[in-house]
Amino acid sequence: MTTISIIGSGNMATAIGTRAAKHGHTIEFMSRNAAKAQALAEQIGNGATVGAFGARPAGDIVIVAVLYAGAVDVVAHYGDALAGKILIDITNPFNADASGVVTTPGNSVSQQIAAAAPEGAHVVKAFNTIFGGVIAEDKAVDVFFAGDSAAAKAEVAAFVESLGMRPLDAGALEMAHALEWAGILLVGLAAHGAGFDIAMGAKVL
Repeated sequence: MTTISIIGSGNMATAIGTRAAKHGHTIEFMSRNAAKAQALAEQIGNGATVGAFGARPAGDIVIVAVLYAGAVDVVAHYGDALAGKILIDITNPFNADASGVVTTPGNSVSQQIAAAAPEGAHVVKAFNTIFGGVIAEDKAVDVFFAGDSAAAKAEVAAFVESLGMRPLDAGALEMAHALEWAGILLVGLAAHGAGFDIAMGAKVL
C-alpha cells in the first residue's frame, strides 16, 4: 500500500512493522544499530528494507519507536531530513517505577518532538496505549491519537484502519500528555490483575 519508515529496532518497532507488513505496507527500518535493523528486516520480509540512520526516510509516515529519553535527540539528529513528514510518537515517558510520567502538561514528549522537528513536519501521538504483544496479535483494537494537523491525523487514521484497528481522535497535540498518562493507566491495570494481553478502548452504549 505505502512505505512506512520506522526509526528504531526494538519491541514496538518489531510489533508495528510486522503488523504493517502483514497488511500490505512496505517497511523501512532505520536504527543506530544497522545490524539489528537488517536482521529485523530479514525476519519480517515482504520487501522490508533498511535505511541509513539520519538519512531522509522513504515513507511519508515516520514512526519514532525509540525510548522517550532519546526521542527528541533522534528527531533533532535527522533535522531537515524529516521536513514534510508525519512523525508518529509512540513513546511513554514513565518514571522509574511506572507510577507516573516525567512530563508535564504542555510539555509532552510529542510537543517536545514538535519543537525539535523541522518546518513542515507534523507530530501525531499514537500507539502508546497498546502493548506490543497485543499489536503483534493482529487484534482489532482501538488506537487513541492526538495531533494539531487535521491532514496528518487523517493520514494516520487511514494507516491505523489499514492495520485492522480503529482510530479514535483524542484532539489536539496538547492531549498527548493525557495519552501518556493513559499509558500509565494501562500498565497499572495490567500489573494489578488484568494481565498484559489487554487493550483500552471506547464503546458506544
